[in-house]
Amino acid sequence: MNVSFFDQFSSPSFLGIPLILISMTFPALLLPSLDNRWITNRLSTLQLWLINLITKQLMTPLDKKGHKWALILTSLMIFLLLINLLGLLPYTFTPTTQLSMNLALAFPLWLATLLTGLRNQPSASLAHLLPEGTPTLLIPALVLIETTSLLIRPLALGVRLTANLTAGHLLIQLISTATTTL
Repeated sequence: MNVSFFDQFSSPSFLGIPLILISMTFPALLLPSLDNRWITNRLSTLQLWLINLITKQLMTPLDKKGHKWALILTSLMIFLLLINLLGLLPYTFTPTTQLSMNLALAFPLWLATLLTGLRNQPSASLAHLLPEGTPTLLIPALVLIETTSLLIRPLALGVRLTANLTAGHLLIQLISTATTTL
């Protein structure tokens, strides 16, 4: 039994080795071995089908220039799916409930999006800092406020995601504790 409800978010360890490290190496066993054939077995077929499905869903709304992001976005989706499924294993926890994990994913992706937008369409990217029809006296203040909000966005979204995941896990813990007590 847990000492407190928040103990479910601490990483369990065995002989000083965090069990999350062992469980994160498990999906590597699912990767197909090198062979001279494209599809070797049912697992390879299932993996190929899943990757094609995710790529098609991600890339349909994008134009052809956006398709160069297919590999990184598909890899990110599969990575997030696997680490969230690892939370279902006993004696492990979901790494995305940790603020450090969410911020480590949020900042590089936010920065890549921001820099890509500034490089490809600088006037459209900078136009978001100033709403259309702003009075002249408010322009410096609004530019400062919008810049601050742009810089704080990944931190705010990471904290919000962590809080929502933590609240969901706590709710499940409270309901299961009440169910077993009843």
